[in-house]
Amino acid sequence: MTEHTTTQHLKTAVRVDGVDPVEIGPGVTARRLPRTAYSRGWLLDFAPGSQFPVIDEHATEERYYVLSGEIIEGDERHPAGTYVVFAPGSRHQPRTDVGAQIIGYTVLDG
Repeated sequence: MTEHTTTQHLKTAVRVDGVDPVEIGPGVTARRLPRTAYSRGWLLDFAPGSQFPVIDEHATEERYYVLSGEIIEGDERHPAGTYVVFAPGSRHQPRTDVGAQIIGYTVLDG
């Protein structure tokens, strides 16, 4: 990560644009945001017509917010401005027709 700033031991701040994107599947990139013993943050960019490369299974809770575009989960469409919560034991494989950007976090078993 570049442009990473840590203040004290109780807060970490990072400029998301400074975090290098990593391709995790065709048309899908991830920016891994700072994590703690309790949660892992991330930002995903989806190109039009792309799909998360695997079925994402959750041992713990996961939440995300659709910043732009539209995410499709099964038969449900989540446009920009939608906040989505997955309970422990859930699974999904997000996809998009138009492209999307989402930011979220996964609760860890810390």
